[in-house]
Amino acid sequence: MTSASLTGKPVPSDPIGFEKHDHRTCISVGLAAAEAHCLAEGLRFTQVRRKALEILLQEHRALGAYEMLSRLSDAGFGSQPPVAYRALEFLVAEGFVHKIERLNAFIACAHPGANHAPAFMICRLCASVAEAQSSPTRGAIGDAARATGFKIEKTIVEAEGICPVCVGKADA
Repeated sequence: MTSASLTGKPVPSDPIGFEKHDHRTCISVGLAAAEAHCLAEGLRFTQVRRKALEILLQEHRALGAYEMLSRLSDAGFGSQPPVAYRALEFLVAEGFVHKIERLNAFIACAHPGANHAPAFMICRLCASVAEAQSSPTRGAIGDAARATGFKIEKTIVEAEGICPVCVGKADA
């Protein structure tokens, strides 16, 4: 299953996060998507918002707000909690970052600018996170919602298990 991004390109349904890839590409694509979105919507993509997104894109893992604050402070953006929280709040609201409730942390969206229902697979051993697509209106959740007359507006699925890297280490 795929969904369309703001650019009209399809969003792959394959999980993104556990496989090896060129981080430079996803950093440049993520930043470019955020810049284009903010320009088109008349939003301010401030330096601190840009840096926060860049940090999350570089890491490819979920970071807590205080770790983000430390990184932003190291980059010269101040050390007061609102610095990080405001940047993260903006990035989440605009769809470039997701909050992983299970970890109380934030991760860059693997499908920037896409209107999608993310599903996160969280490794309980190394805390790495992969993002995939979910279809909340289908399957058991969709059936239950229809049966009760409930309209699903937002679904974020979080599953905990063991990532391929940690499974490989356990098998060795």
